[in-house]
This record gives sequence, C-alpha cells and structure tokens, in this order.
Amino acid sequence: MTIQFRADCSYSLIVPTSMGVRITPVNGQPVHCSNTFLLQATSAESNVASVSSYLGLPVKVLTTFVKGSPIAQFIKNDLAGRHIDYEGKDVDQGGPWGYRHQFNIADSGFGARGPRVHNDRAGEVGRTLSVEDFDLDRIFGREGVRIVHLSGLIAALSPQTGTFCLELAKAAKKHNTRISFDLNHRASFWKGRQAELHDIFTQIAALSDILVGNEEDFQLCLGIEGPETGGKNLSSKIDSFKVMIHKVKKAFPNAAVFATTLRQVVSSNCHLWGAIMLEGDTWHVVEPREIPVLDRIGGGDGFVGGMLYAILRGWEPEKWIQFGWATGALVTTLQTDYAQPADEDQIWSIWQGNARVKR
Repeated sequence: MTIQFRADCSYSLIVPTSMGVRITPVNGQPVHCSNTFLLQATSAESNVASVSSYLGLPVKVLTTFVKGSPIAQFIKNDLAGRHIDYEGKDVDQGGPWGYRHQFNIADSGFGARGPRVHNDRAGEVGRTLSVEDFDLDRIFGREGVRIVHLSGLIAALSPQTGTFCLELAKAAKKHNTRISFDLNHRASFWKGRQAELHDIFTQIAALSDILVGNEEDFQLCLGIEGPETGGKNLSSKIDSFKVMIHKVKKAFPNAAVFATTLRQVVSSNCHLWGAIMLEGDTWHVVEPREIPVLDRIGGGDGFVGGMLYAILRGWEPEKWIQFGWATGALVTTLQTDYAQPADEDQIWSIWQGNARVKR
C-alpha cells in the first residue's frame, strides 16, 4: 500500500505545538540533588518534526510566542538550528503574572531509580493557539502540506486549542493533506472535561489517515475497549493489541495506518522496545528487543517521527515501522528528547544492531 500525496507542496510536514523548555540535571542526577542543568527547547510535536527536518525535508511548526521574552527568542533560535520553520503570533505577556512558555523539569532516572517529570504549565501561552491566527487556506491550499501531525496534548490544552486542532484537520482534509493523529492521553488535561474532549478527539480521529496510540490512549480518548494485558510478557501481549487495533479500525475506517509502540521497563537504562502497525489489512510487527536507555523521554515521539518520515519518502510499509522503531531507539541514547539523526544510514544501523565504529 502507498499513501498518495499532493505533488505541489511547500512542506512535507506541519505540526501545531506549544513550545517550551526542558530542564534536566546533568549526569543522570535527581532534580532536587542538582545545581547544574541542561536547558533545551522542547515540545512533543516538534520532537516528531525533528526527524524529518534533520533528514532534509521541509517542516514547519504552527505555534505562539510570548512577545519580548528571552525564552521565546531561545526557542526561535533553537527551531532555526533544527531546520524547522515556524509561524505564530507574538502574544503580549500581560505583566509578570501573565503568559509564559511551559517548563518541563525532568529527572531522567538511573538504574533502579525511575524517571520523574514535573510539568510547570501555569500561564502557558500555547493555550491561546487559535484558528483565527492562521490563514489555513494559504497554508494548506496555496503553500500545500503533505502531512499534518496532530497531538492529543495540543488538542486537550484548552477548549480553544481543541477547536484549533479540529479545524486544522478539516482544512487538511479539504486540501488533500494527510492527517496523522497521536492521541497522547494525559489524565490531568482531561479531568472534568471527558465528554468535551471525547467528542473533539473522536471527530479528529474520524478524519485521520494515521492513528497512533497505546492501549490507554485508544480506551480513554476514544472509548475503545483495551486489551487484556495483565500477567503476560510483552511479546505475548501482541495478539491482544491486534484485537484492540481491529476495534479501532472498525470504529474509524477512514484511517489507513494504525500503530503503537511496546515497551517493558527492565530498569531506567534498559528497556524492551517493540512496535506493531496495521497498514491496510497487513500487520507489521517488531518483536520487543533490548535497547540501552540514557533518557527515555521522547522515544515515542521519535517512533512517530521516523514512521512519518518513511511514509513521506514513499518506502514500502515494512520499512515504516522499522525506521520508526530505530529512530525511537536513537532518541533514548540522547540527552535531548528529540532525534538528531546524522543521516538515514545511522538509523538503519541501529535497526540492524550494528554499533561498530564508522570511520
């Protein structure tokens, strides 16, 4: 199966996102024990886009910034360094207690000590993302986009961003842009808003060509009954995941690709990592295998970014999941929570298990 795209597109991939910064202690230390930290610009959706941007495809984020903020300038500089175009409104801060970019404070964990992530999102400027701030006919019509990737994190940020994501999906469908939707359920975002968000997510999923999520995502966002997973090893769960995805396909027949990652945590630095994908009526499975982990955050976004890149390149479907698996594995070896592949060959070497030196 191949996914058809418009030929006349300025961008291979566009993602709406709320940019922020990630603060991580050096040397794998806990936050409360540290006084030296790594600062990086981040968002789950820009993490997805980075795979394609580093490998040479034209990519853009649709976002919003705090006017005059040094953090906003830091983010803009970082996106430019990652070869990502950006478009977004500069919003007045409104004083010291007004808008700001989100802070993600992360302990990567080490060995038996699990990771801990603290999200500080009060006053997040990304919650103001509005369809009124973007010319969707220009973006999807005159400029042209091959894939728009939507995330449940943005759809659930605020009622305004939920409407924004739905309108993006409708505009994409109108202009023959393919729609990728990673459900990304977050319980804290959904609290007290279950009926509202279920309706928004269901509408977006019904328009989507590519649906990504784990068992909790499909169950909690879309009401699809999840698999029976208790008391089994990861490989033995694959059949129950297939049953779940068949239910998703029946509920959302417009989608052509359904995917989920499989992860079993041995320790903070050792995971079993796998994936399954249904493309048309054909299953593609990567049996879980052991990967070393420096920092697990961003591995799932790397998988999605690698899979979308492979789809955009027009490769055969078997390679979509392989490239996605290997890109996710790459991210877990980096201090950043996004992939910075040197080239395609680096990713394929990870897939092949070839870690020999290349001179």
